[in-house]
Amino acid sequence: MFTFLRFLWRSKNAHGIQSPFVYQLYRNGLNKDSLETKVLIKPINDYKNSLYNNKNIIVVSDFGAGSRIFNSNKRKISKIAKTAGISNKNGRILFNLIRYLNPKSILEIGTSLGISTAYMANAAPKSEIYTLEGCPETAAIAKSQFEKFNLRNICLVEGNFDNTLPKVLENNQFNLIFFDGNHQKEPTLNYFDLCLKSATENSVFIFDDIHWNPEMEEAWEKIKENPRITISIDTFQWGLVFFRKEQAKQDFTLRV
Repeated sequence: MFTFLRFLWRSKNAHGIQSPFVYQLYRNGLNKDSLETKVLIKPINDYKNSLYNNKNIIVVSDFGAGSRIFNSNKRKISKIAKTAGISNKNGRILFNLIRYLNPKSILEIGTSLGISTAYMANAAPKSEIYTLEGCPETAAIAKSQFEKFNLRNICLVEGNFDNTLPKVLENNQFNLIFFDGNHQKEPTLNYFDLCLKSATENSVFIFDDIHWNPEMEEAWEKIKENPRITISIDTFQWGLVFFRKEQAKQDFTLRV
């Protein structure tokens, strides 16, 4: 609670943004909500509902910080979707953000059941999306969902991120990378360092749950210090960083 209150105290809305780039990003991506969006995300709602109605149980292999909800690795798919999947609000924000930025290539580190992936795939149907998942049974469910809902621009790579991430980065370059697979400081920083070689002036990295725990807050502060990063944005749920050259280093805390 204190962390969120501190965020509210520091945060601004559109009227407090002095950067034209960040202002447009805020108005057209982070803070846009329209009837058009509600219509366009209907297939994703169907995707989620099919998971909410799936009462099957899988055994989850968790390589990250663990779960605050589950006490066992045996988990009902519907419960995973409802508790660990991206919220409706954040899903809409992610959808609008992807549509606004229009990245040609996307990497997601942490597929889970593929709900966030579905938002991105529908927002950018012409983009190539690689998504990494460590748990075999979770990956199998996500893959079946992608096939069921005809999401053909997704390549799912199964395996421990320590092994799969370097291989994917070796053969590809990404405009947008979504970090959502390990809520621990050292792995997050390691993945960030690996992905830096893929970053260009027009790249954006999005880190999920930057206030998840003190470790993630420390990781976020460390990431912002990197000299290649010129713009950093804290939305409480996410941390976004940009690599725009010829721009003074700026840090924003924004309510969305």
